[in-house]
Amino acid sequence: MRTIAVVGASLAGLRSVQELRNQGFDGRVVVIGEEVHAPYDRPPLSKAFLAGTLPAEELTLADEDFGAEWRLGVRADRVDPSAGEIHLSTGEVVRADGLVIATGGRPRTLPGTAALSGVHTLRTLDDAVALRADLRPGSRVVVVGAGWIGAEVASTCRSLGLNVTVVEAAPVPLARALGPVLGSLCAELHADHGVDLRLGVGVESYLDNGTRVTGVVLRDGSRLPADVVVAGIGMEPATDWLHGSGLALDNGVLCDHGCVTGIPSVVAVGDVARYRTPDGTHVRHEHWTNASEQPVVAVRNLLAGTTLEEFRPSGYVWSDQYGVRLQLAGETTGADEVAVIDGSPDDRKFVAEFRRAGQSVGVLAMNNPKLFSRMRRQLAAV
Repeated sequence: MRTIAVVGASLAGLRSVQELRNQGFDGRVVVIGEEVHAPYDRPPLSKAFLAGTLPAEELTLADEDFGAEWRLGVRADRVDPSAGEIHLSTGEVVRADGLVIATGGRPRTLPGTAALSGVHTLRTLDDAVALRADLRPGSRVVVVGAGWIGAEVASTCRSLGLNVTVVEAAPVPLARALGPVLGSLCAELHADHGVDLRLGVGVESYLDNGTRVTGVVLRDGSRLPADVVVAGIGMEPATDWLHGSGLALDNGVLCDHGCVTGIPSVVAVGDVARYRTPDGTHVRHEHWTNASEQPVVAVRNLLAGTTLEEFRPSGYVWSDQYGVRLQLAGETTGADEVAVIDGSPDDRKFVAEFRRAGQSVGVLAMNNPKLFSRMRRQLAAV
């Protein structure tokens, strides 16, 4: 290969460029990124940056360009893998022998709010800048969705002294990842800090004054006044530009167990990659660790022209909420037993183990990083 294009200039794209160089590729690397910003760290956007305690310049992920050509503020409109062509929004065509797809995703939006100011999603730096500007003293904030992002935004808004309501359609927050018992503990965290948490109810509609949101109507008839509404309802993988490419798409870019698509010269990494697991199913993970780890394997297989190595996810996720550090590792979905093995949830400091048929498959810690790290290493060794 002489030229490799990396489409997507966030963490997964940057790590792919780094791995190309680390693994000895000395050819041309072209990076195409829709955002105008150089690669930056996203986790602080819902926390320190949103709170105004971390400046934008400290989000930067790299101080060098790795000898790559960076085309920022440019969108990839379509790709023709058979011809080795990526067509850009500028009209330019980039020709490449290999392609790394690292386009991530776009946040889901709230239906019926497109024309309203005061309604936000949070995925990009520009999103965070806009949301931060709207968080004025005395603002009433409604967060729709009590997942990781929603909880972190709620936590940050409370730290700013704002009135916060969180709406979650599920009976407990993070039910899929944590289960009902530990999910209830996250609900208690919200309550501990004065957040009005509405569980088991969805949003019916939104109130406005013609231009700006003024409230949220829930399906149980409740009306919540709101100056700011934040949607934390997940994301959709950014694959629109790949239609007609011949690549298999289904809730992401379908890959084998080494992040290689049906075309060996094309790999996918990060939030957009839906890769095959040993049991034959396909999964897609949306978190920082996955975007950081996958490129090591994907680039090795891309340069080899075949799948030599299998990606084994660590499943590591962390979240800072209300002064508490939550850490999760492993594959907790389908666990049939959860046991607290150290500390106490009542003290907000504990470690719990997820088990399936008696076998440890995951671990969750609250404010207990030392034991968590040891158990995480044990999980990885299985």
